[in-house]
Amino acid sequence: MSELMTAQVDFQNAINVTACDTVPWGQWADATRQHLGLASPCEITIRLVDAPESYALNEAYRGKSAPTNVLSFPADHDLPLDVPLLGDLVICLPVVKAEARDQGKTETAHLAHLTIHGLLHLHGYDHETEEDALEMETLEIGILEKLGYANPYLSEEDAST
Repeated sequence: MSELMTAQVDFQNAINVTACDTVPWGQWADATRQHLGLASPCEITIRLVDAPESYALNEAYRGKSAPTNVLSFPADHDLPLDVPLLGDLVICLPVVKAEARDQGKTETAHLAHLTIHGLLHLHGYDHETEEDALEMETLEIGILEKLGYANPYLSEEDAST
């Protein structure tokens, strides 16, 4: 993978968890964009939140009364910016930690997966149909593999056989 950085990541740690200050957000964003064949620069905001903030956003924007792991908000503007704004990701760390524990994954691996998942949403991918879901999962697996992470869709039993 090239060391060319194409994504400028604005990281907002709304819950002051210092362990996440060293997460390679930019590396994950660049790996995603490179896998998609995108070389133009962009800016992404990643906001780490608690369950109440995630709950409020998920309810307001998706009509779901629960916190969720990641929300994607693609930029919707025609502003003449030096670096185009791709959009925002809101990641609920308590949900991510609980899911990682329940799925037998490391928090970092699960965080990488959900960040890449959210970034793909910002690039226009979705999983509304089985075909779209398969395409998105295939991209996620490929990007994660390049970064040295296991296939997140395999159970522990599947991975050991």
